[in-house]
Amino acid sequence: MWSPNEKSCLAAAILLASSVFAAAEVKVGQPFPALASFSLEGTLPESAGRVVLVDFWATWCAPCRASFPAYSALQRELGDRGFTLVAVSVDKQKGAYDEFLARFAPAFTTVRDGKQSLVGEVRVPAMPTSYLIDRHGVLRAVHSGFYGDKTVQELRTQIIALLEEKP
Repeated sequence: MWSPNEKSCLAAAILLASSVFAAAEVKVGQPFPALASFSLEGTLPESAGRVVLVDFWATWCAPCRASFPAYSALQRELGDRGFTLVAVSVDKQKGAYDEFLARFAPAFTTVRDGKQSLVGEVRVPAMPTSYLIDRHGVLRAVHSGFYGDKTVQELRTQIIALLEEKP
């Protein structure tokens, strides 16, 4: 039996998926769209020459909530080595977004794609989904979902490998 919250999450996921169906999917090996080209609410960090993880999330997504402490730890651990995490909320309601950030106080940059222009361009398949981008702006890996330590270990290994590549 589905709880009312789970039904709401499922309905939102179906709506999100249907709203981005017509967009062109970004594939591994292709340039990732420039975040500054979209009407994102918030201040983007300088990311030129850095390894970037763009994580799409929503306040209604339980795995997203679980990922925030782990992703904060990754940012603190690897930020000085050239890693930047940018979390892109797909929430349409700014209030829910603001409350979530006040509660979780992430150690990484968060922005809101309230108009869902970036999520539509990228064609994000599920919440959460993370896109790992190399120093040259090329998409190198996609992680759909968050599976605790397993996801963190996979990401850490991939991020460190990209940080160790010659610029």
